[in-house]
Amino acid sequence: MSAGEERPELRGTQLFDLTGRVAIMTGAGRGLGRTMALALAAAGADLALASRTAPEIESLAAEVEQLGRRAVAVPTDVTSPEACEALVAATVERLGRVDILVNNAGMNVRKPVLEFTPEEFDQVLAVNLKGYFNGAQAAGRRFVAQGSGKVINVSSILGSVALANQAAYASSKGAIDQLTKVLALEWASAGVQVNSLGPTYFETELTRPLYEDPERKAFIEDRTPMGRWGQPHELAGAVIFLASDASDFVTGQILLVDGGWTAW
Repeated sequence: MSAGEERPELRGTQLFDLTGRVAIMTGAGRGLGRTMALALAAAGADLALASRTAPEIESLAAEVEQLGRRAVAVPTDVTSPEACEALVAATVERLGRVDILVNNAGMNVRKPVLEFTPEEFDQVLAVNLKGYFNGAQAAGRRFVAQGSGKVINVSSILGSVALANQAAYASSKGAIDQLTKVLALEWASAGVQVNSLGPTYFETELTRPLYEDPERKAFIEDRTPMGRWGQPHELAGAVIFLASDASDFVTGQILLVDGGWTAW
């Protein structure tokens, strides 16, 4: 190292600076996707916001721009490989590059196994698993070619532990964690990092029916060593870490943000 050259370990907060980076966020319109998109923007990233619901991501794009970042809304059905390829192409065309993909689009059907229809099971896996594969494949082609990139697959504690009435969702999240490891192995030599982010139950509009059910709310609080639900802003640090230079030697990992749930 030459005299006056900055030592990487002394860069401090610069390690988490996303200025000049472009991130794609699927499932961006609401819930944790919206929170994570705003966190990335606050760290300096420009954003391509994807969802099937155009008004939600258009509103979010305007909010990102108020933070001084560029943003584009790209309505996308992640179950379509062609739509995911078009999302990446639109991102590069309109924002100049792509550095980060956050696979976050998802759905759930909660019911006992014996009541599931084949169509319901297939639908959950089509969005939660195939949608992640489609997004990773489309972005991964560009990441591997450019020799850099970050893929963050939003999984769940249910990729690691089980709960009743979650057969399709838990199956999809367990599969996502394995897909993450395979992608990490295949793309490591190209300088691409692939990791999973595994939240527990966070208090959002999407989980409000569970939060307002006294029995379910109490079960989750009792099962969590910290004794409460997560708050959306508490996921910001984890997603910024996985998107930034701070995680350049971290790949194939599952970062659980769960208040201690899986430590039992």
